[in-house]
Amino acid sequence: MNMTTKPNRIALVTGASRGIGRSTALSLAAQGVDVIVTYLSSADEAMAVVKQIEAMGRRAVALPLDVGSAGTFADFARDVKTTLQETWQRERFDYLVNNAGTGVYAPLTDTTEQEFDSMINIHLKGTFFLTQKMLPLIEDGGRILNTSSGLTRFTFGGYAAYAAAKGGVEVLTRFMAKELGARNISVNVIAPGATETDFGGGALRDNNDLNTQWAGMTTLGRNGLPDDIGGVAAALLSEGTGWLNGQRIEASGGVLL
Repeated sequence: MNMTTKPNRIALVTGASRGIGRSTALSLAAQGVDVIVTYLSSADEAMAVVKQIEAMGRRAVALPLDVGSAGTFADFARDVKTTLQETWQRERFDYLVNNAGTGVYAPLTDTTEQEFDSMINIHLKGTFFLTQKMLPLIEDGGRILNTSSGLTRFTFGGYAAYAAAKGGVEVLTRFMAKELGARNISVNVIAPGATETDFGGGALRDNNDLNTQWAGMTTLGRNGLPDDIGGVAAALLSEGTGWLNGQRIEASGGVLL
């Protein structure tokens, strides 16, 4: 009887040098997935993630990427193609996790055009065009997981530009799912709630009053940690969740239910 070995699954996780992206990469590695991690400026932190993944018996590579600069995506795609060939002797990878991003905190009346454009470029335009450039490198039957925010469902003053961009990501996710169905690629979007990371300068993590306020609005009585979100993201890319498609999954511990 001829036996064929299924190749290792490979994920590309953007913004994986810290926070939720780092946790997602490590959670995927724990599931037996190899990982391409991207970073903006924290090369040392990205390499630390690579070493952690390798210590788990998986393979990993770190590549630089600015998701707010769509003009660099063609070169990045060539780097990914070369990395796949040299490290895995593969032409394609399995999972794309569009995670990288940052936020702007400013009232509607004070938000600058530059800040607004930054949110659109990083979150909406970046997700759109990076996915477009990665599609030739994603296996048929693969998965794409985009990242939104709980702030598309509930409102909290000062996040209008950020939340509007994330709302666009949610609509985009459904259109991606529709158009990529012919390739059996499923596309979903995870929406984290209040999570203690470096996001927004680490305000939620470091400001006790803000931390207490959000925890009081959360059914499980605390704010999220990166591993809470990374674990959900990895679960959404596990073998048993392939029938999920075009869905928004909120990982918030039950904020404002």
